Amino acid sequence: MTLADRANPLLEKSPLFEQAPPFDRIEDGDYQPAIEEGMRQQLAEFDAIASQSAPPTFENTIAAMERSGAVLTRALKVFTAINHANTNDTLQRVQEIIAPRLAAHHDAFFLDDRLFQRVAALHARRDALGLDPEQHYLVERYYKDFVLAGATLDGADKARLEALNAEEATLSTSFQQKLLAATKAGALVIDDRQQLAGVSDAEIAAVATQGQWALALQNTTQQPTLASLHRRDVRKRLFDASTQRAKHGDANDTRAIITRLATLRAEKAQLLGYSTYATYSLSDEMTKTPERAIQLLADVARPGIAKAKAEQQRMEALAGFPLEPWDWQYYAEVVRKTDYALDEAQIKPYFSLDRVLRDGVFYAAHRLYGLTFAERTDIPVYHPDVLVFEVFDFDGTSLALFYCDFFKRDNKIGGAWMDTFVEQSRLLGAKPVVYNTCNFTKPAPGQPALLTYDNVTTMFHEFGHALHAMFSSVEYPRFSGTATPTDFVELPSQFNEHWALESSVVANYAKHYQTGAPMPPELIDTIKRARTFNQGFAITEVVAAMLLDMAWHSIPAGTTIGDVDAFESAALERHGVAVHAVPPRYHSTYFAHIWSSSYAASYYAYLAAEVLSDDAYAWFVEHGGMTRANGQRFRDMVLSRGGTMDAGDMYRAFRGRDATADALLEVRGLKPSTQP
Repeated sequence: MTLADRANPLLEKSPLFEQAPPFDRIEDGDYQPAIEEGMRQQLAEFDAIASQSAPPTFENTIAAMERSGAVLTRALKVFTAINHANTNDTLQRVQEIIAPRLAAHHDAFFLDDRLFQRVAALHARRDALGLDPEQHYLVERYYKDFVLAGATLDGADKARLEALNAEEATLSTSFQQKLLAATKAGALVIDDRQQLAGVSDAEIAAVATQGQWALALQNTTQQPTLASLHRRDVRKRLFDASTQRAKHGDANDTRAIITRLATLRAEKAQLLGYSTYATYSLSDEMTKTPERAIQLLADVARPGIAKAKAEQQRMEALAGFPLEPWDWQYYAEVVRKTDYALDEAQIKPYFSLDRVLRDGVFYAAHRLYGLTFAERTDIPVYHPDVLVFEVFDFDGTSLALFYCDFFKRDNKIGGAWMDTFVEQSRLLGAKPVVYNTCNFTKPAPGQPALLTYDNVTTMFHEFGHALHAMFSSVEYPRFSGTATPTDFVELPSQFNEHWALESSVVANYAKHYQTGAPMPPELIDTIKRARTFNQGFAITEVVAAMLLDMAWHSIPAGTTIGDVDAFESAALERHGVAVHAVPPRYHSTYFAHIWSSSYAASYYAYLAAEVLSDDAYAWFVEHGGMTRANGQRFRDMVLSRGGTMDAGDMYRAFRGRDATADALLEVRGLKPSTQP
């Protein structure tokens, strides 16, 4: 019996609504054979395209490429989602096996000279082919994709590139797995409840386990519990657990991996004709060059650091001693209570997760875009915590499926993200099946999930990405949804954050979880006034991480990196962001964005996109705010377009000009007129 004859649900198009994954039938043993069969089938499809005798046309070459790989795409999308959100030893072993094979599969496509010559021939006469704008741009994108992937290299250099790509895939996988294990092992275990003084009873109950309390680590340097722990020695222990993870010299140490990743990426860039990996990576982004990215970061860092130092002075006046990094969150909370009469414990009862989702996130989407949502309990899920909703457009037609997976698990990677199980494409007749994943603390049984305001913002942020995928209205899967430059892709998500405190929205969802009473207007006003609070710290820690990313990816080929900590310290000093009390949001050893995700040399993109998102929100303010007409315009001109045109041209068409950083500085409270 052949593999294709086996009852592997990933080998066939899902019969469920909108091709939702049949999680009730998928088993761990299905992934590897489905991925391998998918690669085999797509390689055969590639060979058929490359070896045909007919001259290249858009249909027999570009469109044929777009139709290829159905099984591989389906299997990989489901596998990636589950391996990130609900992994186990079996799935991690599958990831180790397939990562270098997938890299080789990628190279088998882009380094096939027969395919490249067909694409190059179409590219050379693209203006004479009678293509519509999306097709024309698709030809240009395919040509550039091939060139950036090494299609113009000679045979020996292609072989070297293939080896580097395979090693990079293996190392990135290893980093992800080691970091997950190190983060789990790094949880601070408390055996005396008195050491948790300052932490709420509900939060203590949520972390209780067999007579002890385990403070699990979030992916960032600073940890949420630091804001409430009264005991300074316990704060230091938790901070040290966070910053020292993955660097204990044990099996979970990531230092050798990251130094090798940095050097092999530098070699890869040199092979492709670029001076550094950052130069290579940014050549295909809106920002274009590392110099422009670094200048943007420097321009924002200067006022950010100045404000952070003022914030530090205010806190030290209250504390009576010089602040250490593990003190910042605690005394920032003291300042917030003192200067703004704002207590996180006072806010959280009004932010129950379910109400934030249904009456906040969904409500804002209804106000702006006319969407409605209906929970689907008939769609199988991969974990009991997962919710599924059918999304209906303003005219009542079914638009998408949306999955939510909000709570932290030991077998879930850190952070929050959005992705798709199925991408929208008219060519493939597919509607979007989208998911958001977060890492909120799960409450004790019978207790409500109460969120911080940062958690609320995260929900709006990730749903902004989801909207980008849901509203996608493109022909070709290469352009679907979030398939845009990295320094543009965060625009929809960061833009959507702005609606979390829009008056009608917050009034609809901010209600006490016990009484249903709305959040008092004066408390809402206090939250709004406090939005610029601690922004010196916030901008300094994130810009430090962004510049650290640039430093790692700006080394020339042949550079030898000895001590990771020394390299990091020198980079922060060189860029003027070495602020002792404000360490980078991610230290190198647990910087997953750049070592095992898609943000290598591109973590700056969050700030670049924030310039766009704040500028776009300013347009809304200038034109009447949260109206259906404004939402429809943004949907039509930005959210629905995917990657079908140059991102800069897309934004200028919407805004009427290039974005400026003025709105960002205003929102962050970094302009002189907005600083207290």
